[in-house]
Amino acid sequence: LLLPSHLLCVTGMGGKRKKAASYHYKDDGQEEEDSEELNYQKQRHKMWGSSSSSSNSKRGKGTSRSSSSRPSSNGVNEAIVLKLFNDLADNDDPTIISMEGISNFCDQLNIDVCSDIRIMVLLWKLGAGKEKPQQISKTEWCEGCVNLETESIVQFRNLLPSLETGFLERSEFKSFYKFCFQFSRQGKQTTLDKELVADTLQLVLKDHVESERLRTFNEFLAKSTDESYKRVTLDQWTSFLDFCYECNDLSDYDEATSAWPVLIDDYVDYMLQQNSK
Repeated sequence: LLLPSHLLCVTGMGGKRKKAASYHYKDDGQEEEDSEELNYQKQRHKMWGSSSSSSNSKRGKGTSRSSSSRPSSNGVNEAIVLKLFNDLADNDDPTIISMEGISNFCDQLNIDVCSDIRIMVLLWKLGAGKEKPQQISKTEWCEGCVNLETESIVQFRNLLPSLETGFLERSEFKSFYKFCFQFSRQGKQTTLDKELVADTLQLVLKDHVESERLRTFNEFLAKSTDESYKRVTLDQWTSFLDFCYECNDLSDYDEATSAWPVLIDDYVDYMLQQNSK
C-alpha cells in the first residue's frame, strides 16, 4: 500500500502473514508506555468525559455507567471503538496498530492492501502516523473514529466509496500526497528510498498525473547514478507534484530561472536528451 499497501507488499506482508517489523523506538520501554497511556487518558477525557475508573456521585446506586459504554457527542461508542482497536492492535505493543494490523484491517474491509489507494486515504482521514510513521496510536484511532463518526467494520466499509482520491479537491489531494510520504517513513528517517518512491508515486498519482510523466520520472530515478538521489526528501517529493501541475511542456522549461529542486532540473535534462535521440 502506499504505506500500508505497497509497504506491506515490499516487506512481504501482502501475501504471507509475516510478523511486521516494528519501528516503535523506545529509550525506556516502560516510561514510554506509561507516557502513551497518560496521553491517551487525557485525550479520552476530552472525547468521552471522565475515565471509566471514576464514579459519578450524582447517580444512584446501581445506576452508574462507566464511560466505556458512553457514546461521544456524535453517537460513536467508546467501547465499540476500543474493541476494534484492540482486535487490530500489535501483539508486542497493544498501544498501537502496526503494519500487520493495518493489513488485517484491509482483509476485514475486503480491499487489496497492495493496490487499493483507499486504505491510504482512510489512514489520512483517521490522522494516523502523526506520533510515529507506519502505525496508528490508540489516541489517533479514537479521535479519528469520532471525527469520521465510525465505530465498526460495517461502517468503515460503507465509507469506502467516498474515499476515492477523485473526490478530493486539489488542496486536499496535496495534503494527502504529503501524508503518503510522511507515513511511509521508517522510524526517525526523514527520506524515502527511491525504489519505494517509485512504487508509491505509481499508486498515488496514477489517476492524477499523465502516465508518461510518471513512467519517465521513475525511469530517471532508477537509472540515476547520483548518490544524492538514492533517497528522496519531502521537498523533492512535494515539488514533483507541483511540477506536474505547472509544467506540461518541457520545451519551455528554463533551468536558469527555475526555482525547482535540482532533482527536477536533472529530470528535465534527462527528458530533453531522451527526446533528442
